[in-house]
Amino acid sequence: MAVVFRYVDKRGYVIERFVGIQHVSDTTSNSLKEAIDTLFSREELSISMLRGQGYDGASNMKALVAVAKGNDDVATFFTSCNSLVNIVGASCRRRDMLRDQLQKNITEALENDDLPTGRGLNQETSLKRAGDTRWNSHYGTLLSIISMFKSVVKVLKLIIEDGSTDNIGEANRSLREIQSFEFVFHLFFMRSLLGATNDLSQALQRKDQDIGNAMSLVKDCKDTLQDMRDNGFEALLDQVFSFCGN
Repeated sequence: MAVVFRYVDKRGYVIERFVGIQHVSDTTSNSLKEAIDTLFSREELSISMLRGQGYDGASNMKALVAVAKGNDDVATFFTSCNSLVNIVGASCRRRDMLRDQLQKNITEALENDDLPTGRGLNQETSLKRAGDTRWNSHYGTLLSIISMFKSVVKVLKLIIEDGSTDNIGEANRSLREIQSFEFVFHLFFMRSLLGATNDLSQALQRKDQDIGNAMSLVKDCKDTLQDMRDNGFEALLDQVFSFCGN
């Protein structure tokens, strides 16, 4: 872990100095704290004189996703999602296929009054790629898969029927996976989980976040998750069964 100090000297100039590299066994918050404490102690520096600390924030933003992926089934689910995004978005041709199919499905649904309309609706044209350092990006990926599911299934079938690519096996495997009950269950489960934490995620990325408001958001998020744990399973299953039926 590289450590840099920024301080103001007696003349009022802001000075930055590279202090050194501190060995850490891993990048958990506890290990980093212990390494910083060791460094301050060795250099006979007082933490009480510290006026601020700065980090890149990546570890904080990836925490929720990392915990979720600690479950084998959830980790497998996200692997399937990443594979799906890679297959469907592998070329401009496939992205065009997805857009064309989505337009057909939207037109058909509008004619049958099966689709809500309004500003900002039905504008998704591609599957969003997730990044581990922003857990709300996973939320966006799941929302796009749900909203475009029928179109994605059709594109995978077209890739398989085309028979002229090297991705037939991957497309066929992905098609089987996403049409399984297990995949749909995890799709809606993780959508609910990440949806409950999305406001907190957005707030923690703001540079001007008030600590009091941040703690209030953390409490609200914990209360929501506890309510999901206590009362949300039946509603989740209803959503999954309805989606599978459609």
